[in-house]
Amino acid sequence: MNATSNTSAAPVLSYGPVVLSVPGRPVDLQVRVSAPATGGELPVLLLSHGHGPSHHLSSLHGYAPLADRWAARGFVVVQPTHLTSRTLSHLVADAPGAPYFWRSRAEDMTHLLDRFDEIESAVPTLAGRVDRAAVGLAGHSLGGFTASLLLGAGITDPDSGEVVRLLDPRVKAGVLLAAPGRGDVLNGPMAEQLAIFRSLDFATMTTPALVVAGDKDDSRHFTDMGPDWHADPYTLAPGPKSLLTLFDAEHGLGGIAGYDAAETTDEAPARVAALAGLTAAYLRARLRPGDDSWRVACEALAAASDPVGHVVSK
Repeated sequence: MNATSNTSAAPVLSYGPVVLSVPGRPVDLQVRVSAPATGGELPVLLLSHGHGPSHHLSSLHGYAPLADRWAARGFVVVQPTHLTSRTLSHLVADAPGAPYFWRSRAEDMTHLLDRFDEIESAVPTLAGRVDRAAVGLAGHSLGGFTASLLLGAGITDPDSGEVVRLLDPRVKAGVLLAAPGRGDVLNGPMAEQLAIFRSLDFATMTTPALVVAGDKDDSRHFTDMGPDWHADPYTLAPGPKSLLTLFDAEHGLGGIAGYDAAETTDEAPARVAALAGLTAAYLRARLRPGDDSWRVACEALAAASDPVGHVVSK
């Protein structure tokens, strides 16, 4: 176990992989856990990776710019490698659900909560320091889709026609980062490949969530709706919800998937640091009744001379 380098003052310890054998899953579920080196009653934050072009960023090895900072701010960050990861493509190409494994991705997160005893006991120095009742969830891009399902969004199984609900009530709040929006506007070249998006129903996504969207995140490969598409989880879901719109941010939101990642088209370390702080403040306030971190953060954002974005809530 090594101290993870970060710029957030508090030392962070990162451990992995924790390996969970899951019946019926074609490969074991591997997990990385990052946590502050000291402290107790730590809330849990599950992080679902996206489906980007890199091999290892879309796995337990990615998203260090957020995971390091969230852990430094007092969260136990748990990162699984979903079956969509390019690190597994040679092993699961013919497995049921391939290539996007939409149901399996959500089930991975449920398995983590079901078997958190094993995870906690496997990570040195973590036992007895975790608040199991305080669980948050975050996901980027395809991970945002996964998070939407666990927060209550409905989906229609394209094979069976069954309406599927994968809500996990143990998750008390979520953060959707550049998540996909409504399906009835899909008209880009990726629309058929990810037809599962077409039936996504935010009307049942009742768990509190912060939706983060970049005002330059124009996903033309899915829709010509423009950046507003990524605000749909806020616009179409019932409250309580908040929307953080990041100025000049594209799909990478400044570079959240990895340090110095070549595919980040809008690299902005200051934006990533601000995003980490704002999302941590939101989750603290939701998971700790009476905590005013989110209110203070929003007031500071509104008063800034050169803000990274703006927030609306309902």
